[in-house]
Amino acid sequence: MAKQAIGILETKGLIGLVQGTDAMLKSANVELAGPMKGVGSALVSAVVTGDVAAVNAAIEAGAEAAGRYGEVVSAHVIARPHEDVENVVPALKSAPKRAAK
Repeated sequence: MAKQAIGILETKGLIGLVQGTDAMLKSANVELAGPMKGVGSALVSAVVTGDVAAVNAAIEAGAEAAGRYGEVVSAHVIARPHEDVENVVPALKSAPKRAAK
């Protein structure tokens, strides 16, 4: 895996996740790994990637923002994940490549 860390934010309800994802992307140098995913029973999640400090900051900001608009079920950072984690989190395989600015 090319990234040093992944962060996962899971909420109950889409509005909280959208607000949390917006806060994550604005607060730190992280990338959204694919589209947001519905888990079922109103649970939705988003995955961000980047360096460990940036992912930590993003998850903290995202969980705080999401908590104002909905229920945060889980907010977790995995530093230096094993490369096989890509098989469990499919969004990591299909993450869109951004063009350099």
